[in-house]
Amino acid sequence: MTREPTENPLLRLLEKRLSSAHLNQRLGIEREHEQQVFGQGRGFFHIENWYSIHSVIRNVLRLTFLHGRGRQNALDLQVVRNNIVLPELPKVFDGFTIAHISDLHLDINPDIPRVLKQTLMQVDYDLCVITGDFRARTFGPYEAALEAMRGVRSVIKGDVLGILGNHDSIEMTPALEGMGIRMLMNESVALERDGQRIHIAGIDDPHYYRADNIEKAADAIPPDEVSILLSHSPETYKHAAHAGFDAFLCGHTHGGQICLPGGVALMKNARCPRKYCNGAWDYHGMQGYTSKGSGVSVVDVRFNCPPELVLHSLRCG
Repeated sequence: MTREPTENPLLRLLEKRLSSAHLNQRLGIEREHEQQVFGQGRGFFHIENWYSIHSVIRNVLRLTFLHGRGRQNALDLQVVRNNIVLPELPKVFDGFTIAHISDLHLDINPDIPRVLKQTLMQVDYDLCVITGDFRARTFGPYEAALEAMRGVRSVIKGDVLGILGNHDSIEMTPALEGMGIRMLMNESVALERDGQRIHIAGIDDPHYYRADNIEKAADAIPPDEVSILLSHSPETYKHAAHAGFDAFLCGHTHGGQICLPGGVALMKNARCPRKYCNGAWDYHGMQGYTSKGSGVSVVDVRFNCPPELVLHSLRCG
């Protein structure tokens, strides 16, 4: 079957690194299905693509005088600390801290990148990971999100690893890597200290594009060494645990974003049990964490579910 050639020279380089099948799968779905409300991916209904409902929600909030309060809540970025206990962790990595940000949607509200930058400058960590969704919409221009990300990247200390979410185009990858964000596309990297190693792997979006390949991401990781998987959505938790990953970091759900008192989410937006959709959890010995996200989606408000920047500290068992 003949496919359209990839004209962008930066994408041609990415194609050599990944595979033509992966790149063509991503680009083909982006061109034909990225605005689809029903069908495609693991979920039947995709509210993030139903743009007419966005204005309805905003207007209802305005009529009930809650819109302003919700926007302020969305800027109340919390620093959350989480310990990940790994029995096989090399002692030299005990206390190694990973700053985890997710679901930034940087172009939905100009105050969100400002608050995120201020918070990042106030915390200490050894590595930063971003688990997808850099832009607000699922299609169209992404330059504003990239420009905002350049500002955020300028205050992040040290190395940054990232993955794509269901709102992101694969065409954003060269620009993100040009900022010094190593994007993991079903790949892994080894972190070394005093001759000891741990591994961070990342998969492409498993929720909408279904471009994830856990087997390929884990291929270069020795089975007796500690490994952490970055996934945009928690929906791949079973596959990750059975593939032997020790920890699993993800986002996508926003913790519900608009919740009842007590943090009960009105909507979970992921095809998995609710206990895997917010905060710390474990499955078959794999430690997991689903971030509430640092930004907002659909509308720029939050209720009973503040945004977060998570500091994961690795600990020896």
